[in-house]
Amino acid sequence: MPIYLKSIGFSIVLIGILEGVAEAVAGLSKGYFGKLSDQTTRRVPFVQVGYAFSAISKPMMAIFVYPLWIFFARTIDRFGKGIRTGARDAILSDEATLKTKGKVFGFHRSMDTLGAVLGPLFALLYLYFYPEDYVTLFYIAFIPGLLAIISTFYLKEKKTIFLKEKKSVSFFSFLNYWKESPVAYRKVVVGLLAFALFNSSDVFLLLKAKQAGLDDTQVIGVYIFYNLIYALSAFPTGIIADKIGLKKMFIIGLGLFTVVYLGMGLSTNLYVIIGLFLLYGMYASATEGISKAWISNISRKENTATAIGTYSSFQSICAMLASSVAGFIWYKFGASTTFIVTSIATSLIILYFMFLGSKYDKIIKED
Repeated sequence: MPIYLKSIGFSIVLIGILEGVAEAVAGLSKGYFGKLSDQTTRRVPFVQVGYAFSAISKPMMAIFVYPLWIFFARTIDRFGKGIRTGARDAILSDEATLKTKGKVFGFHRSMDTLGAVLGPLFALLYLYFYPEDYVTLFYIAFIPGLLAIISTFYLKEKKTIFLKEKKSVSFFSFLNYWKESPVAYRKVVVGLLAFALFNSSDVFLLLKAKQAGLDDTQVIGVYIFYNLIYALSAFPTGIIADKIGLKKMFIIGLGLFTVVYLGMGLSTNLYVIIGLFLLYGMYASATEGISKAWISNISRKENTATAIGTYSSFQSICAMLASSVAGFIWYKFGASTTFIVTSIATSLIILYFMFLGSKYDKIIKED
């Protein structure tokens, strides 16, 4: 996407603004549409519309190259993600039991990340034979998007036994859930968001790899390697998490993250950095799907989409702040300081989670 945008005249600053706006829209809309899904007790329509928006955005990118149109198309893509996330994760939660949450969410992360590996690989292969033919590539990308939409029509809406008082849902009404949510939810999410405040963009890791001597192609290769490790390990990690506890697995993931960032801060050895990307893939598999599975366990069933959507909204805001702060520290004090500060902060967050009682690993019926 950045390469395409540069080819049609977007500056680095404009690309940054575009991605920031698109991610902000996606982040905030996750909470709203999660709340709306719970309020209407419907899941499938949100999943269908969400995937449809993302699919339609691909050919839209190819039709015109005007900056405002590109902004609109990219935002439509991210908006689609915001529409479907809470409802989709609620469906995953409903299809799991307390003993299989890690497995179900882990399988989803494996498949999602495998797509994130295969999609760019096919795109790179196409561009190798047809350099800079981005327009055709966007039209081709619509095909798997269309297949995804068709597959959603095989989803069956589950009948719900809880009744909801029909209320209008304003865009920021999901914020009220924070006050209404179980104490366990608030305590866990505080820790998750504290980590999100220090978990900056993967771009900084890739910049470090480039500093260590990798060329642009090798940097892309390392990132694909990380995603492949993530895809292969997410499902088995989820199975193990169900046996040892979601909280324990998440803490293990934070431990791996701490090691990766400390290593990035102290080492410039090329082989060490490649090894750290392997650990980084294992960290992702132990945290990203696990965190949502954990949240679904400590929120009431009728509020699952709201609980996950609210967390995802706050997480998006924290992620933007994290990258801004990391960029400032990198600029002022250098790369090593950026990674070491993040590593130390994550160590403190690990202590926070370790002091949370075992009751925060399970569903809470009443406070």
